[in-house]
Amino acid sequence: MALQSMTGFARAAGEHDGTAIAWELRSVNGKGLEVRLRLPSGHDRLEPSVRQQVQRRFTRGNLQATLSMSTGGRLVQPVVNDAFLKDLAGLAKRLEDQYGCQPATADGLLALRGVLEVPEDALGEEERALLDADVLAVLGRALDALEAARKEEGEALRALLAGQLDAIAALASRAEADPAREPAAIRARLAEQVKLLIDAAPSLDEARLNQEAAFLATKADIREELDRLGTHVASSRALLAEGGPVGRRLDFLAQEFNRESNTLCSKSNAASLTAIGLELKAVVDQFREQVQNLE
Repeated sequence: MALQSMTGFARAAGEHDGTAIAWELRSVNGKGLEVRLRLPSGHDRLEPSVRQQVQRRFTRGNLQATLSMSTGGRLVQPVVNDAFLKDLAGLAKRLEDQYGCQPATADGLLALRGVLEVPEDALGEEERALLDADVLAVLGRALDALEAARKEEGEALRALLAGQLDAIAALASRAEADPAREPAAIRARLAEQVKLLIDAAPSLDEARLNQEAAFLATKADIREELDRLGTHVASSRALLAEGGPVGRRLDFLAQEFNRESNTLCSKSNAASLTAIGLELKAVVDQFREQVQNLE
């Protein structure tokens, strides 16, 4: 199954009995699915059907859908509700006088719902239903195009994320093979530290120091972190191969990658391992940033 990005743009146009219909769709990242609609005045009845179509296609993303309609090359002319506009202007003036609010502007007042109206008697019931059907059909084509755009970017993200997982696996392998993790190197480093302490304070118990050194060596072992990194890499690769809406699960794994890389750095007892850990953190940050774009 294909991966989808949450980012995309699409436009589709159509026509119904001389009325031009156009939908523009814009989608960006979001924790869930949020749909914002911009419909011409008098077409609010379409909102439930539009939301239903979008929800059948997508599970995540902030999506803005704008419907434009024009007749004979001109925008459909709405009628101004003069009484309502007068009431709003009076209210705006009172707010300005009493509370020092900014003066109302003509474009601001006209943008308020209910100020501009499309006469309901312009179309009969049957004709309105036919128009709505064509509007929703054009929306379907726009959603097809948006889905294709999101899938195209999703496939590009799949390749990018796969490369970053390869880099994480390679860094984990480097950490595992680092000479600083060799038992002989660890013993030599600890023996040197114990000798320095005994030379500085001869009264210290050498046996107790050796026990503490062995304990610290065990605590600094990164075997578990390396094993978990390998497991997370395998799980992430499986999700990329599975496709579909896997963004949330990959985001969770990205957090786990970050946890293991932080622990590796904190446990490091050699400059070479610290350098690998820092490089690992940088790649994990890049991975997590890209995962945020997936549905």
